[in-house]
Amino acid sequence: MARKNISALIIIAFIVLSFVLAIPVHANVIEKLNIKSVALTFDACESSVPVYFEETILSYLIREKIPFTVFVTGKFARRNKERLREIAKLPFVEIENHSLSHYSHMELLPEEKLRREVMVADQLIKSITGRKAKYFRFPEGDCDEKSVERLERMHYKVVHWTFPSGDPDQNITPEKLKQWVVFKTKPGSILIFHINGRGYSTGEALPSIVTALRRKGFNFVKLEDGGL
Repeated sequence: MARKNISALIIIAFIVLSFVLAIPVHANVIEKLNIKSVALTFDACESSVPVYFEETILSYLIREKIPFTVFVTGKFARRNKERLREIAKLPFVEIENHSLSHYSHMELLPEEKLRREVMVADQLIKSITGRKAKYFRFPEGDCDEKSVERLERMHYKVVHWTFPSGDPDQNITPEKLKQWVVFKTKPGSILIFHINGRGYSTGEALPSIVTALRRKGFNFVKLEDGGL
């Protein structure tokens, strides 16, 4: 009788353990660094209209050797491959994945199409830069738990931003952009701007933003140096 009770307990324990192990890990969208530094990130996206690097921003960051991360779409990477290849050689620059075509609401795509959007961009980035991207940013931040889990199964970490800078707004002035970003930035903030001509005041505002944040004691890091 005792042996039957022990056997029953073992079976119950096995069932409970199997259930626990089957519970999915919650998908994680990273919106903040794990250290007190700040990350400058830039979206370089192209969907249907050809776009190029905004050289005002790029030349400033390179001249000042400020660490930064660029999330590129596959289409943008293909069109800007020579410039992308150049900057990828710089030790303070990261090139990461922003999908192939910049679909809005990628979470609504069939799994096969979502996977293609990610993996084709991944292959393009690697062929140009010589490095595999390890962070992914959903276009416009549109995702759900299931789509994030799919990216994690592809060995990506999904990184968005701490707050929107608002730089795609054509009505925002450089001074207002600076004031907003400097006011909102806290230790660990991941900042988002655009470097494809869609950040209408970013090129003019960025030097003053960097200067103001440095005066507040912040330094800048790539995402991979942010404890993610």
